[in-house]
Amino acid sequence: MPVRRGEKYDNIIDAAIAVIARHGYHRAQVSKIAEEAGVAAGTIYLYFEKKQDLLVSVFQERFGQIIEKSKRDLEALDDPRQKLRYLIYSHYAALAGDPEFATVTQIELRQSDPVIRSGISAIMRSYFEIIDTVVTLGQNTGHFEPSLDRRLVRNMIFGTLDQTATAWVLSGGKYNLLSQVEPTYRLLIGGIGRGATKGGEPV
Repeated sequence: MPVRRGEKYDNIIDAAIAVIARHGYHRAQVSKIAEEAGVAAGTIYLYFEKKQDLLVSVFQERFGQIIEKSKRDLEALDDPRQKLRYLIYSHYAALAGDPEFATVTQIELRQSDPVIRSGISAIMRSYFEIIDTVVTLGQNTGHFEPSLDRRLVRNMIFGTLDQTATAWVLSGGKYNLLSQVEPTYRLLIGGIGRGATKGGEPV
C-alpha cells in the first residue's frame, strides 16, 4: 500500500480537486493533476495505485475533516434543535467555502463505479452516524417526534442537505448557500419536530 501522507500528498489532493472540478473526473488526466501539483506524473502512483483511489482519497480527506470538526462542535451543544441547525450550517459552510470541492463532491462523486462507491461508503456511514445521534437525542428528549423512524428522518435530513448543495453547485454558485440555512432548518424542524405527526398522519 502506498504511503499516503506528507506535503506532496496534500498537494496532490489539492491539485486533484482543482483539476477534477475544472475538467470532470473522466477528463482529469493524471498528468494534468501532476502538473497542477508540481510533481512528476509517476509521483502520483507513489501515493495512489489508480485514479479511482485518488478520487476516493479526496473525499475521505476533506469530508473526514468536516466530520471531525462537526463532532467536536456538536459536543458543545446540548439542545438537539441547536445541533440540527449546526449540522445544516456546517454542511453548507464547508461546501460554500470550497466551491471546487463542492463540485467534486456533488457532481463528480456521483459515479456508478463500484470501487468509488465502496471507497466512500465508510466515511458516509460516519456522517450518517452523526445525524443519527442528533435525531436519537431529539427523540429521547421529546424535541423531535418519537414516532418517526430514525433512519427515515436521517435520510430526509441528509437528502435535503445534499440536494440543496447540488442545486447550488449546478447554479454556478449564483446565490449564497448559507442563506439557505434557516429555511432548511424551518423545513426540517417542521417535519420532525414534536407534534409533526398525529396518529401516524400529517397534522
